[in-house]
Amino acid sequence: MRYRPTMAAAAHMLLRPLTALLLAGVIAACAPTDSADPTDPPPSPPASQLPAGFVHLRDLAPSVVQDIRYAGSHNFMGRPIAGYQAGECVLTRPAAQALAAADAEFRRQGLTLQIFDCYRPQRAVDDFAAWAQDLGQTQMRAEFYPRVDKRVLFDAGYIARRSGHSRGSTVDLTLRPIDAPPLPRWNATQPLADCAGPDRYQDGSLDFGTGYDCFDEKSHHGAAGITPTATRNRALLAEVLSRHGFKPYAQEWWHYTLREEPFTDEYFDFPVE
Repeated sequence: MRYRPTMAAAAHMLLRPLTALLLAGVIAACAPTDSADPTDPPPSPPASQLPAGFVHLRDLAPSVVQDIRYAGSHNFMGRPIAGYQAGECVLTRPAAQALAAADAEFRRQGLTLQIFDCYRPQRAVDDFAAWAQDLGQTQMRAEFYPRVDKRVLFDAGYIARRSGHSRGSTVDLTLRPIDAPPLPRWNATQPLADCAGPDRYQDGSLDFGTGYDCFDEKSHHGAAGITPTATRNRALLAEVLSRHGFKPYAQEWWHYTLREEPFTDEYFDFPVE
């Protein structure tokens, strides 16, 4: 006689595999996962979020040397500037793309760009202005403005309450040989040297007649009293950058702005990080 299970037995037979599946799911849910392993490294912090239209230059031109002076103490104020949380060059995308193309051209000549400053938060500009009005703060004068009275920095055009840098398409830069030694570490204990003198601070860049942020007439384009080599280097920098869409600032050989900058009237204040 063929066995026929009762209804209760049949129900029990159906429930057994279902119960096993449910139990397996509970066990799996309770089991530790790989991410819970305490020996795993912590997750990387999220990348800083830039406003739309801005990029880090390192993402487009990683070989460019970044020497962002306002993130440290080797600058005309002698301390890190408000808004500079990292020594990073941030620019609008068109400016960064144009700068990367210019650097590619320079590299074919055995040179590369060295960047001093890019986008500058408005809070940094405000920091400059407050410093310029505090006539007692002159600890870096011997290097950066030995022949200029601090009271005339606004009128002379060296300090402003608004800066094209805050629009994101202006850059301060120089040139250095590709095979130059790494950037030297600035020694704050050494005596300050006149930025327009023969013994000025050497950062491995080419001779441009003065150091960066030198508040002096020798920093002007077309200045007299600089060497023929410095004159040629300024002309080379201006020629290549102009070909890639940048225009110079007459009073600072290192200062260039993208002619077709995307933000012409907007001044930003997000931090550099």
